[in-house]
Amino acid sequence: MAGSAAVLEDPSLLSRLDRALLPLERFCALISGLAIFSLMFLAAYSVTTRKFFGAPMMGYVDLIESAMPIIAIMGVAYVQRDGTHIRMDMLVSKLSGRTLWLFELISILLILILMVALTWGSWDHFMRSFDCARPLCSKDSTTDIYLPLWPSKLVVPFAFGVLSLRLILQAWGYGRAFVFGLENPAGVPLTLSVAQQAAIEARALEGAD
Repeated sequence: MAGSAAVLEDPSLLSRLDRALLPLERFCALISGLAIFSLMFLAAYSVTTRKFFGAPMMGYVDLIESAMPIIAIMGVAYVQRDGTHIRMDMLVSKLSGRTLWLFELISILLILILMVALTWGSWDHFMRSFDCARPLCSKDSTTDIYLPLWPSKLVVPFAFGVLSLRLILQAWGYGRAFVFGLENPAGVPLTLSVAQQAAIEARALEGAD
């Protein structure tokens, strides 16, 4: 297993690309986590200044608005990689072999089509907001402290683009597993039993000691 994720590694090109994309996904997830932490700090600071000084933090709502895309979607590719993103697996857990790989392949391709369309549309949305002929290169801004909105809008096509790359790799992996009838293909999340999950967590704890 690759770390604590249910993703096998091997010397294949697919596995090498999988490992090459993982640091970028981890970085995006880290940025998302830092944004959440910062939002918690800002909330505490705003409440404290409101209660004791009668002056809430200026632009608090604007900062939340700007940080929301980072919080909501920057880490999606990372959880998609190891299959921990929300999914309905009541049917999938009953499938096996080529039937399972075909079902997963169709699902991934449908998601990929949607994500490519969303990436295209969100890029157009960003371009409508970005204009270097204007101050701060922005055609629009928040209503309180006038933060430019284009950085937040750029986060969306970037995060969706990373997710699309992950979906392409997974479609490749599931397609390869379906064609060759692989039992445990590399580069795709595998369903783990409770015992396997417990073993992985135990190994992670042993490594932390």
